[in-house]
Amino acid sequence: MSALDMIVSLVFGYLCGTIPFGLILTKSAGLGDIRSIGSGNIGATNVLRTGNKKVAALTLVLDALKGTVPALLMGWLFGPQAAVLAGLAAFFGHLFPMWLGFKGGKGVATSIGVLFGLFWPLGLIFITVWIVMAGLFRISSLSALTASLLSPVAAWGVGRSDLILPAAIMGVAVFITHRANIARILKGGEPRIGKSKPA
Repeated sequence: MSALDMIVSLVFGYLCGTIPFGLILTKSAGLGDIRSIGSGNIGATNVLRTGNKKVAALTLVLDALKGTVPALLMGWLFGPQAAVLAGLAAFFGHLFPMWLGFKGGKGVATSIGVLFGLFWPLGLIFITVWIVMAGLFRISSLSALTASLLSPVAAWGVGRSDLILPAAIMGVAVFITHRANIARILKGGEPRIGKSKPA
């Protein structure tokens, strides 16, 4: 991979990641500025706090796709290393969008999308772990954290050692963005799925 390929992959991935679908969709639906609702986060979980499940679901899908598309496209154009770079750039673009003062989402949906773009079985494993944990504990953040933690292990388990590091990088970042959630989980104060969530 040439230096130009690397730059194109990083820039394209980052720009895709910075598209604030949650903000765009909530404003388009007349739901106001998502940044003034709930936690102020632009991700699907906070969009759900508007009460509009369809907009929240669409935000989830689009936030995932902005991780999948760059990874697939750059991988097709420049190879697997470019796919990883584009995927990670999209992930961090979602976390730190320059258009919104570098204040973005928590990265779960986009990380799932990146995993699907790099090696789709890893995306399926992530979702499966999330569903199992959600069924057992009914805590969305705990489900996402567990799935993120196990993603590098899953990469090793399916024989994709080349994806252990990118999965670990996203996993660590997800833990950092969920600091407040982790604190509530430890205190027993994190709300369960189907109940109102704190700001």
